[in-house]
Amino acid sequence: MARTLHLLQGEDNALAAATIARQLAAGDTVSVVALPGARVPHLTDLAVRRAPDEISWHQVLAAMFEADQVIAW
Repeated sequence: MARTLHLLQGEDNALAAATIARQLAAGDTVSVVALPGARVPHLTDLAVRRAPDEISWHQVLAAMFEADQVIAW
């Protein structure tokens, strides 16, 4: 089971939402961090943390090293 961290930035995150849904359906562990200015898509059963309001930059960096895969959108 893969651990993936998605970093959302920008307005159009439809592809990210579809990818995240497929990963969750496959049983992967998925974390999502919204960077400043990012539009957050509706993600069922998944908490999205906003940096730096809900997660510090230090915690984002730590999450990047803990993940098997990091995808920046």
